[in-house]
Amino acid sequence: MNQAEFEKKCAAEGYAEIVDRTMAADHFNPEHAHEFDACVLLVDGEMTITRHGKAETFRAGDMCSLAAGTVHTEKCGPAGAHYLAGRRHPAKAAS
Repeated sequence: MNQAEFEKKCAAEGYAEIVDRTMAADHFNPEHAHEFDACVLLVDGEMTITRHGKAETFRAGDMCSLAAGTVHTEKCGPAGAHYLAGRRHPAKAAS
């Protein structure tokens, strides 16, 4: 998937915000979760995301999604990672 296709997909699925990020070589983010749904496109490099006890490695052109609240880790490859991340904030329940 390329950037234009990714942006079109994000817009169609309600990901209103897209951020452009880089992570350094071999960078590791320990277990955490986001308050938003994330749709990620690897532009360059490599990233391994571990969730639900399963590690998946993504490379340039690969895409993955994470629902808000999904506990996961992120580990970049030896060349780091450049990625685009679409963010979709779930609607809050009325009190």
